[in-house]
Amino acid sequence: MAIACVNTRASCGVEAPQVTVEVHLSNGLPAFNLVGLPEASVKEARERVRSALINAGFEFPMRRITVNLAPADLPKQGGRYDLPIAVGILAASEQIPLNSLKNLEFVGELALSGHIRYCQGLLPAIIAAKRQDHTLILPLDNRHDAELVGYPNVLFGSHLQSLAAYLQGQNQLPTLAPQLEWISQETPESHTCLSDVIGQYQAKQALEIAAAGNHNLLMLGPPGTGKTMLASRMMALLPALNYEEALEVAAIHSVAGLDIKPQHFLQRPFRAPHHTSSSISLVGGGSIPKPGEISLAHRGVLFLDEVAEFPRKVLDCLREPMETGEVVISRAAAKLTFLSRFQLIAAMNPSPSGDLDSHHRSSPEQIQRYLSRLSGPFLDRFDLTIEVPKLPAGTLTQAAPQTETSQDIAKRVKRARELQLARAGVLNSELTGKQLKRFSGLSDADLVFLEQSVVKLGLSVRSFHRIQRVARTIADLEQVPNTERRHIAQALGYRAMDRLLARLSQQY
Repeated sequence: MAIACVNTRASCGVEAPQVTVEVHLSNGLPAFNLVGLPEASVKEARERVRSALINAGFEFPMRRITVNLAPADLPKQGGRYDLPIAVGILAASEQIPLNSLKNLEFVGELALSGHIRYCQGLLPAIIAAKRQDHTLILPLDNRHDAELVGYPNVLFGSHLQSLAAYLQGQNQLPTLAPQLEWISQETPESHTCLSDVIGQYQAKQALEIAAAGNHNLLMLGPPGTGKTMLASRMMALLPALNYEEALEVAAIHSVAGLDIKPQHFLQRPFRAPHHTSSSISLVGGGSIPKPGEISLAHRGVLFLDEVAEFPRKVLDCLREPMETGEVVISRAAAKLTFLSRFQLIAAMNPSPSGDLDSHHRSSPEQIQRYLSRLSGPFLDRFDLTIEVPKLPAGTLTQAAPQTETSQDIAKRVKRARELQLARAGVLNSELTGKQLKRFSGLSDADLVFLEQSVVKLGLSVRSFHRIQRVARTIADLEQVPNTERRHIAQALGYRAMDRLLARLSQQY
């Protein structure tokens, strides 16, 4: 009787729990039994491993083989268990020494020829192995994933023969380069600049405030006024990710089957799903839960163009993740958590005909019905709502005045963010009620003024706090220590949706 234990990693959302592959060889009729809650793709490993061992020149033991994937209550899927199963059989049959497997973890899919193939979503496994200081052996084609983490105790195998020779002490496997020269703290150059946008000075200012405080922004305006163009310039205003944040983003993209290029490693994600997207594609889920668009936009921007065309139920699914910064997907077998701390930028027309001035095409009742596609609680999540109007006649033909570039504005945004992090440890959009009282710097008279304004406009308590956060960001951009009444007045000016709804209710 012979038993071998090989360590590997499962895929459970963005987590990679350790799995022990136990291989037992015993006398009896030849059989190959695989247990431990394997799915169909894992059960097929029996044929892949058998052919790979034979074609690589090893002896496949004609005995009763039992392979247990522990813990047994954790679902296993994918071809990542091929390599640890093959190594376990080689160790149990004494073709490689058992003691060579100590502190080693193996992940990889096997070809029938014995070559070790690329596996999807291995970044969480590398991060988990780094935390436990284990040496991880991966397919050579997964070198890019290991370079992102920069963990030196990663070895790469291309074939079972070379891997077995390493475990027998006969050769060495390739390792990572000691220095990751491609990681830079500089934001990649952008070919889009806010100075390209003609006019729309209030919208540009609102975009700067949203970038500085990580506030959610809704733009209202007729077609062709530059709403999408403004949103696409948002990325040029945001600072680069730090290394830990970039790893969070890369892990989510790895699980989703998306690759991150080295030159974009520190760049914030920008996701713009179509309005026909389902709730599962937006929030995440499926029979095998995968991250949705809101998780793929983690630490970045989620842009919803023509937001009123999204189904109302789909938009309401965003309300909880916008508050908590994560989405929890529950299934019978497991509960998975995906981070989703994103900044929401949305754009829409103010009426079904596209323009409020087209009274002959849309009545107040039709406009109100159109705007009601966005629920009140969903609209409450926006810190700023602005109008992006048509440009005055002659604006396009006259000489455009010199305006600030995205690079100039990004410097102010960076200073404001650094001030917020130094003061409270979080950006202004994440300040709690207690932190607002402590750091807003508002006088009692200004708070009374704000409360009276909120009551008069019929706003919610959530809006009361959001206006304070926006006012605090405006003060930070000006490098002013305390929030003043003029900052509150300016923040109240960014409530275009409230004014529009009040106007329609009077007409109705």
